[in-house]
Amino acid sequence: MAPTIRLPFRRTLALLASATILAQTGMSGIAFAQTSPETAVPGVAAPVPAAPTPPASTPQQTPPVQTVVPTNGPASVADLAEGLLDAVVNISTSQNVKDDEGVGPAPRAPDGSPFQEFFNDFFNKKQGNKGPNHNVSSLGSGFVIDPAGYIVTNNHVIEGADDIEVNFANGSKLKAKLIGTDTKTDLSVLKVEPKTPLKSVKFGDSSEMRIGDWVMAIGNPFGFGGSVTVGIISGRGRNINAGPYDNFIQTDAAINKGNSGGPLFNMKGEVIGINTAIISPSGGSIGIGFSVPSELASGVVEQLRQYGETRRGWLGVRIQPVTDDIADSLGLDTAKGALVAGVIKGGPVDDGSIKAGDVILKFDGKTVNEMRDLPRVVAESTVGKEVDVVVLRDGKEQTVKVKLGRLEDSDQAASGDASPDGSQDGVITPDPDENDDMDQPDTGDQVAPAPGAPAPDQHQQGQVSPDAATPKNVLGLSLSLLSPETRKAFGIAESVDGVVVTEVEPGSASAEKGLKPGDVIVEVAQEFMKSPDAVAAKVKSLKQEGRRNAQLMIASANGDLRFVAVPME
Repeated sequence: MAPTIRLPFRRTLALLASATILAQTGMSGIAFAQTSPETAVPGVAAPVPAAPTPPASTPQQTPPVQTVVPTNGPASVADLAEGLLDAVVNISTSQNVKDDEGVGPAPRAPDGSPFQEFFNDFFNKKQGNKGPNHNVSSLGSGFVIDPAGYIVTNNHVIEGADDIEVNFANGSKLKAKLIGTDTKTDLSVLKVEPKTPLKSVKFGDSSEMRIGDWVMAIGNPFGFGGSVTVGIISGRGRNINAGPYDNFIQTDAAINKGNSGGPLFNMKGEVIGINTAIISPSGGSIGIGFSVPSELASGVVEQLRQYGETRRGWLGVRIQPVTDDIADSLGLDTAKGALVAGVIKGGPVDDGSIKAGDVILKFDGKTVNEMRDLPRVVAESTVGKEVDVVVLRDGKEQTVKVKLGRLEDSDQAASGDASPDGSQDGVITPDPDENDDMDQPDTGDQVAPAPGAPAPDQHQQGQVSPDAATPKNVLGLSLSLLSPETRKAFGIAESVDGVVVTEVEPGSASAEKGLKPGDVIVEVAQEFMKSPDAVAAKVKSLKQEGRRNAQLMIASANGDLRFVAVPME
C-alpha cells in the first residue's frame, strides 16, 4: 500500500515544481519586454517572447497581459506661451476715495466679551489714523495689440481710476492714458509711450472656434503675473446678462480674479477672446469662465482706437421674442427671429420699410435665430450702410432694403427699443432712461388713470360699463369701443386706437398672458380692429382655419406696443 500512497505525492510535487518554473519564466519574460533598451522603439511596446511549450502533462497557462506604460504627457504649450508672455501685461489702478464714501460704522464686539476693550480700541485707532482721503488699488490684465503702445483691457478694470499703470513682463512700468471705453461690451483701449517697440499680438477669428478646441489664457490672477492656464472651449454664444450684446465664449481654462482683461489664445497664438467674467460662489475658478469673442471685440477696439468712442448701427425698432405661441399664430415652423413690436418715429425705418408685426429673420445675410441676435448684428454694422433685411410679413418672406442710422448713446431718442416688459434684453438701444422721443415702455403694471379719473377697480365695479353690444367673452376678455369716457377712465392717450379691454376673466388664457383692463387691442392676426364685434369675428375665423393661437397687437395706455399670442380654447 505504501507505493500507491507515495506515488500521488511525488506527482503532486512534480506538478508544483513545473508550475513554479513556468511562473518564473513568464515573469522574466515581462521584465525583459519592459526593460530591454536594445529592441524598444519610442512609442511602440516591445514584443513579449513566446513562453516555452509546457509538457503535455502540464495545464496550459494564460499568458500575462502586457501593460503599456505611457512615456509622454499631453503636448506642451511652452513654446507657444514663451512667445506670448511679453505681450500680456498687468494693469494696476488707483483711485482717490473719500473716507466717508462707502464706509459704515466700525464693528464692535458683543457687550461683555472679554476682548471687547481690545477690539474696540483697534477699530477706533484705525479710523482715527485715516486722513481725509485714501487710495483704493486694483489689479487686472491686458495685452498689447500694437507695438506703438496700444493696449486692450476690460472697462471694469480701469473704471473710475485716477491713475493707470502698466507693468510689463520684463519688470518695466509705464503710465497709461485712456483712449476710449465701451461699457456695453466692457472693453477699453489704453495707450502707453514706450521707448522701443513693444511685443504685440493679433486678433484671430473666434467664429472659427469650435466647442472642444484647446485655448490658453494668460493673465494676472490674484496678482500672480504671467500665469498661464490651458483648457478648452466649453460653450459658445453664452448670454450672462452682462450687456445687450452678450455672446460670450465659455471656457474651463482657469480664470480668476485679476485675469479680467487678459487674452484667451487659440493654439496659433491669436487672441480669440478677452477674459471678462467667471461664475464662482467662492471667488476662485470652478471651470466656468467667460470671454468676449474677438469677432465682437475687434470691431469695438478698432473704433475706440480711431474715434475714442463706438459708432454703432441703428435700426430704430422695438423688438420682442418670438415665442412658440407667436410662431404658431404666424405659421412659422419654429420660434425664430425677432418680432417688431414698434417702429421709432423718425428712425431709419420710419418710411414703412419695416412695420410693426414683421418678424426679422435675416439681417445683412446673417440669420437672426433669436431676438438677442438682432441688436448685436445691427450694432456691428457700419453706420449709413444699406443692408438687405428678410422679414416675414403676412405669412410670406420679403426682402427690404434699409439704410442704417447711427446709435447715439448720448441721444435720448435712441432708446425706444426696450422690450415691452420693461427689461433691456431685447433692446437695440439698451441703456435705460433714454426715451425722450417716446414714452417709457409698459412694465406690465396697471397704468395709473389720469388725474381726477375713476380708478380701474371703480370701472370694474360698474361705474364705467362696456358698450351694451360688446361681446362678453372673447378669449376671456370684455371689450368696448374706445370713447372719451373709456380713455379718461384708463388714461389712454389720444394717439392709441383700437378696442379697449374693460375686464379680464380670472384664470383665463388672456389673464395668464398678462392682459389687463386698460390694454387696447390694435390688431388681431395683423388686421386692425375697429370694434369688439370685429375682434370676435376674427377670432372665430382663426378657429375655423385651425389656428390654435390668436396673435394680438396690444397697446398700453401710453401707446407702447407688444404682441401676445393667446390660445383659443
